[in-house]
Amino acid sequence: MLTGHPLDQDSPKHIQLAEQICVAIKQGHLRPNDPLPSARKLAELYGINRHTVMTALQNLVAQGWLCSEQRRGYRVNQALPIESSQHTVRPRAPARDIKADFALSLSEGEPSDRENTQYEYNFSGGLADLMEFPYDEFRRHLSQACRVVNAAQLHYEHCSGEPALKLQLRHYLRRARALECDDLLVCNGSQEALFLIAKAFIRSNEGVAVESLGYPPAHRAFEACGATLYGIAQDKEGLSVDSLRACFEKNRIKLLYLTPLHQYPTMVTLSVGRRMAIYQLCAEYGVFIIEDDYDHEFHYRCPPLQPMAASDPHGIVIYVSTFSKIMFAGARMGYLVAREDVLNELITLKQLMNHKNDILLQLALANWMATGEFERHLRRMTKRYQARCDALASELRRYQQSGYSLTFAVPDGGMAFWVNTHQDVSGLSARAAELGVYVQTEAEFWRFPQQHYTHIRLGFAGQNEEKMRAGLLRIISLL
Repeated sequence: MLTGHPLDQDSPKHIQLAEQICVAIKQGHLRPNDPLPSARKLAELYGINRHTVMTALQNLVAQGWLCSEQRRGYRVNQALPIESSQHTVRPRAPARDIKADFALSLSEGEPSDRENTQYEYNFSGGLADLMEFPYDEFRRHLSQACRVVNAAQLHYEHCSGEPALKLQLRHYLRRARALECDDLLVCNGSQEALFLIAKAFIRSNEGVAVESLGYPPAHRAFEACGATLYGIAQDKEGLSVDSLRACFEKNRIKLLYLTPLHQYPTMVTLSVGRRMAIYQLCAEYGVFIIEDDYDHEFHYRCPPLQPMAASDPHGIVIYVSTFSKIMFAGARMGYLVAREDVLNELITLKQLMNHKNDILLQLALANWMATGEFERHLRRMTKRYQARCDALASELRRYQQSGYSLTFAVPDGGMAFWVNTHQDVSGLSARAAELGVYVQTEAEFWRFPQQHYTHIRLGFAGQNEEKMRAGLLRIISLL
């Protein structure tokens, strides 16, 4: 039975009528197979036109509450949605009772409850100073990108990167790094590049040689793709050629991962002689080299050595770099250079993962580079970081003179110092965090556990000299 309850003016009348009919069905006033009054009678009952009534009835048919029979009008459906939801849907077991059988269990460790950008004093070695980025300048290029982008660019074309950006990158690499390339792949940061390479090359349990004291995110990417990692010993001059040869002789190695310019985390620059020896050894054993050149732009006292990829007659070097240190990590803008067959495979893999990078950011970056403003910003930041590098060296020397046993080499470039405290620094990071300081110790970078950890890594790029001095004072107080 329908009561003809007045309809208000606040919402569409056909919706209100449909709701009243549903309520009558749910409360048992209208039962399955009961006929409804005609559209004319309903219109009179509720004081609305027949078109509004028909709209309400047709919606209820679509929802399963009513059925329509020719010349017999509308009836309450035999199988009601409310009955289906009450009687036919079985409750699912709580998710916590069903074990998620992960292939790799990458998240076994406890996640940090604090990002490294949330500290008052930040000595992360990989962060650019966000306060120094020319936001207004770059905003103009983003605005221009929004004006000039066309429909084709907004679709799936150019998975390997926007042609305008790739052209600027090729010119820049030729001029700044003596690296010639016919093509390259733009990636969502260097981490995606590393993952793509590992996915393309590594089958389950195949070997990847890495620096024993190295870059953990790269190691995790390789392991996530099924690799078995082999740590190669290092000395004061970088990767040991003898240790690498011994590894190649004993194991089937597919890839060698290197940070030859500013070794991560020690900042050692691999000499030309060692680079040549490592290259020839890899060529002999058919091992591809991943050259991670993560902060090539920042050099202070002498020109940097050109990348290994710039002299690669066998085509075995895959060159990886990033804009994270020049711009900011959140830009997720990296790239890789490789020979044609390798590049084609990596491009195909990228299509499976995310297809392409942010088109507007690519266009803005291309224009920023084309105007010369990019390299002006780079020159300005190089001077700024050199001043901070000198300031940190001065502070460390001052503490040396005060009796603290600190050993370090002032880096020729890059964004961090590697400092030997000559005492156990286990637990130093946690104690420093309580004082509002982010600092990394040697323990975070070793591929395999060691008995003693005495080094800390002090990044100097991400904060000004005043904050650097105040933060260093807190670290020193813990030694």
